[in-house]
Amino acid sequence: AKNNLITLKEVLKDIDFEKENKKVVDLGKDINGRSIYTSLNKMPHLLVAGATGSGKSVCINGIITSILMNAHYNEVKLLLIDPKKVELSNYNGTPHLLCPVVTDPKKASITLQKIVTEMEKRYQTFADKEFKNIAGYNEWIDKENKKHPETPLAKMPYIVVIIDELADLMLVASKEVEDSITR
Repeated sequence: AKNNLITLKEVLKDIDFEKENKKVVDLGKDINGRSIYTSLNKMPHLLVAGATGSGKSVCINGIITSILMNAHYNEVKLLLIDPKKVELSNYNGTPHLLCPVVTDPKKASITLQKIVTEMEKRYQTFADKEFKNIAGYNEWIDKENKKHPETPLAKMPYIVVIIDELADLMLVASKEVEDSITR
């Protein structure tokens, strides 16, 4: 089997962002050479797995770069957890980050618990306003802001949590991390 070099530009040029959604993320190419991508609101969970050198980190960097290129920092917030401190630290300072890249496993556990709290708060907001998802809620916010431009309401950004080397994180804080991920 021969590996082919696939550039992010090559995958992104196949995406019609006007037709699709600005929250589209690149996942790579399939064995037939077709670009694979998805929208954040259609992909609540993604596990990137494979052998050493198979391109997992490249895929994760492609996902992050897709978000940075196509979504405003008010639309998508990133929480990056990198217990090995080697793969995601170069994203520090990016305006899309909720906080600096988390490298300490104990802090990662606490941060994930805060994300669960935020998720529960959002579910309550959706229930109170009778919406099923962020897209519907944000459309309502747009309508309300047109009616009352003097007191604009803030849209709810998507939050994308990326954990590099989950196994390493589980070694240090498995119970707390597992509870947060399960929730």
